[in-house]
Amino acid sequence: MDWLERTAKLRQWTRSGTRAPHKPLLLLYALGRFQQDAAGELRYSAVEDDLQRLLTEYGPPNRTTPAYPFHHLVSDGVWEVRTDRGPGSPGSGVRELRAAGAAGRLAPELRAALRREPSLLGRMARVLLDLHFPPSLHGDLCEAVGLKLKPAEAGQFSAAVRRRRDPRMREQVLTAYEYQCAFCGYDGRIGAVPVGLEAAHVRWWAFDGPDDVDNGLCLCSLHHKLFDMGVLGVGEGHRILVSQRFVGHSHAAREHVIALAGRPLTGPQPGAHPVATIHRSWHTSQVFHGSPRPAPAA
Repeated sequence: MDWLERTAKLRQWTRSGTRAPHKPLLLLYALGRFQQDAAGELRYSAVEDDLQRLLTEYGPPNRTTPAYPFHHLVSDGVWEVRTDRGPGSPGSGVRELRAAGAAGRLAPELRAALRREPSLLGRMARVLLDLHFPPSLHGDLCEAVGLKLKPAEAGQFSAAVRRRRDPRMREQVLTAYEYQCAFCGYDGRIGAVPVGLEAAHVRWWAFDGPDDVDNGLCLCSLHHKLFDMGVLGVGEGHRILVSQRFVGHSHAAREHVIALAGRPLTGPQPGAHPVATIHRSWHTSQVFHGSPRPAPAA
């Protein structure tokens, strides 16, 4: 059985690039817990809050429940659920899972495979991270689910489920924005080498975002992370959106995040393609959290 292929092809509801990372997040969490305690199980009532936090922080903007993947991941052959009455899930309802004492864990065949081949766990995790989340979030997400991965662990899975990235995108995007952050204007260098500047995908590469300049922004490391977390976005007229859910009372938070609300992007230079409406709209609907703050009074 090819566990990497199975991991890469989890059945998810999708339509026009809609994000549905519920199953990948649950499987990442289960892999992290297996790494810590291979014999343990995850009682729904005990892990519900953890799973809800993951969905809130790394899931789509709309409110969702962890009960759905807890029940439905069984159909992918990587997960099993049992209750106080015996094997089988009572359904996808929160009340049913709590009342029945539902507990889940990795499928027996998968647990056996992970014991035989410990490196499989890291490769499965890499597949999930690569296919469902941008690289800027991988480290934080591993920490959130308790996964410890070795840098060399990489998934060897079918070319049919993996696209090749264009290595020229970073240079093209940074050049288009003249090596300065589109949100704050930061343009630091050490000698001739830019530091702390990154090419961010607006529509994530994992969701068919192309490696094109009109799907990229040159952002400093801070604003790249906040953009991928849904704190920042790009609205009509290519003005910066700041989520009302963001809370920061320090001078730094106000100056570097809250004060950006309503500002126009810096760049791109004349002749370069600005962010395409279709990619900007995807990010606003699938990543940006909550409503945007109004622009500060002049």
